[in-house]
Amino acid sequence: MDECWDDDPSLGAPAVSSSYDSGSYFHNGGQGGGGGGYGGGGGGGGYNNRDRDFNRGDRGGPNRRGPRGDGGRFGGGGGGGGGPESCYGKSTRKSFQVQSRNIPRIIGRQGCNIKRIRYESRADVDIDDNNPGNGQSTITLAGEPENVQKAEDAILEIINSDGGGGRSGGGPGSGGGGGGFRGDNRQRDFSFDSPRPRQVEAYQQQQQQPVVREKSPEIIDWDALNKQCDAARQEQWGKCPQLVKHFYQEQPEVANMSPDEVAAFRLASNNIVVDRTFKDEGKPSEPIPNPCQTFEQAFHGWPELLEEIRKAGFVKPSPIQAQAWPVLLKGEDMIGIAQTGTGKTLAFLLPAFIHIDGQPVPRGQRGGPNVLVMAPTRELALQIEKEVQKYQFKGIKAICLYGGGDRRQQIKKVGEGVEIIICTPGRLNDLVSANVIDITSITYLVLDEADRMLDMGFEPQIRKLLLDIRPDRQTIMTSATWPPGVRRLAQSYMKNPVQVYVGTLDLAATHTVTQQIEVIDEEDKYVRVMGFVKNMGKNDKAIIFCGRKTRADDLSSEFVLSGINCQSIHGDRDQADREQALEDIKSGDVRVLIATDVASRGLDIEDITHVVNYDFPRNIEEYVHRVGRTGRAGRTGISLSFFTRSDWAIAAELIKILEEAEQEVPDEIRAMAERFAAKKERDNRERSDFGGRGGGGGRGGGRGGGGGRRDRW
Repeated sequence: MDECWDDDPSLGAPAVSSSYDSGSYFHNGGQGGGGGGYGGGGGGGGYNNRDRDFNRGDRGGPNRRGPRGDGGRFGGGGGGGGGPESCYGKSTRKSFQVQSRNIPRIIGRQGCNIKRIRYESRADVDIDDNNPGNGQSTITLAGEPENVQKAEDAILEIINSDGGGGRSGGGPGSGGGGGGFRGDNRQRDFSFDSPRPRQVEAYQQQQQQPVVREKSPEIIDWDALNKQCDAARQEQWGKCPQLVKHFYQEQPEVANMSPDEVAAFRLASNNIVVDRTFKDEGKPSEPIPNPCQTFEQAFHGWPELLEEIRKAGFVKPSPIQAQAWPVLLKGEDMIGIAQTGTGKTLAFLLPAFIHIDGQPVPRGQRGGPNVLVMAPTRELALQIEKEVQKYQFKGIKAICLYGGGDRRQQIKKVGEGVEIIICTPGRLNDLVSANVIDITSITYLVLDEADRMLDMGFEPQIRKLLLDIRPDRQTIMTSATWPPGVRRLAQSYMKNPVQVYVGTLDLAATHTVTQQIEVIDEEDKYVRVMGFVKNMGKNDKAIIFCGRKTRADDLSSEFVLSGINCQSIHGDRDQADREQALEDIKSGDVRVLIATDVASRGLDIEDITHVVNYDFPRNIEEYVHRVGRTGRAGRTGISLSFFTRSDWAIAAELIKILEEAEQEVPDEIRAMAERFAAKKERDNRERSDFGGRGGGGGRGGGRGGGGGRRDRW
């Protein structure tokens, strides 16, 4: 076992020290090096050689020169790593006490204060609060005298800045020290005599004082506190206008459907699955409405809305619409999960019109808008706004709020009065904080593309906004996938929701797209994509996805210089340019759109025939959404993805997507997946086998041997 001087009972307890002279400090190597201290690795074990005038560490620290001892068969334990100063320079060790309640301020949040003090002073700072019973903690400083003084001044400045208790007097030095001595006649060239006896005496007197126990903290009555919160919440929302959510008038032909007929219809409609997501096991589940098969079955009481639907040219409801409309018109919360291009927008939009029109309080007396639709990107928000404008129903007005738009103009339109707000979370938070919009009047909330919003980091903003919306609202959440984050959000803010999903909850690409994967070198991608674009048919349209904004700009510039008419869209382009790019690809003015992942979700360009993944996406979810930009509204499409060696980490997940859609999997992709799996297994095995006995390096030092001291903080 490694030993050091304070392990030897023959030496007794060391005298308390405020400073010592290490100018003649020497180190005889021991059996094992101590852990690396501040600034260096631990000293290694010494040679058992009596004839040398100095010993050299076999690992870790530098040579430490000193007289040869006469006795002892083995050297003592290896010395701790060198401090910030040289091993041969002057150093000072100083200890003092402060009140334990000041320790958190000295350390700072995540150790920011203590790190700053150590960095600026170049001194070793150690905090020992393992015995807080007397309300005092010991701080030990080591290093050159001026560095120690800097560290002490910085600590006292932190303590005194908030009026907290200062230092409590001097104390003994602690920790550190060179290797131990096992022989009886080793030379000891350093002294442990304290130059500050008054501080030592004061410290010893403090240790003899009786320990005063602080009163135990008052116990919080959480039940009473929760009741107070509930009462305050009821008082806050009890003043809201009356809310009506149930408008559904189920037709006899729908109500009389047998369970077998309902199951057969759902199976034929892309395998619709309906369930209560968070149902209680001990309680009977509430019945779920049967699906409607025609527009008349859902909206027979609103002939004006049926006329607008006929004008739009729809023949029959899409699968998700057939099941979502009865659920939403009944006032239920709903989670709609389906791939892109399945009609999710209209599924929540038409019931929103009826919800607005059916409230008993006149619109002018409701205090603000009734419907709030949040979307992850401005393009998707603008697309939803255009969808609203297609249907003229009872004079309902909508506004789209997004970053990058004219803020003053948006505020002006809100002031003129609207019933529907379509927005991105960032801009809505901005206007709510500025008291421009009062969202306490919202009674119908939609979180569109919820998985994408969470991916983009909007969850804190969404949760903040939901605190200001009345809790008895109707909430709808749409998503293409069902990750844990979306599930957690739904469980927090929805009441017994009905989950309607089309197909499967497992991640899968649309089956109307032929997926082609080409394994290619990075430098060959440009020539390949140029050949692809030049061979496009007259009626073909393509979106080319790039991983970076600069890559999208470079590629579009190269296309223009080569005489290829194209547009590009990414987050750094002005909003007007982004809108123009979408308009050009939709109208056919250009047939190639170069984009980053800003266009991979929610955008509805029905006649896209090809998707090219110039840079393969970083995760498989983005791949699925990129591929979903084609093959929409009953059409077929082709996706072409360039796969390089650097993409091998995602090969295994790609194989699952391709096999589920019954697509061809190149042999190179399978080989990459196998090599990556073998690499992961090898790395895990090496990590588990790494290291043996031996401690971690100290702060700022290399790795030393076992038993070295490390800073606690």
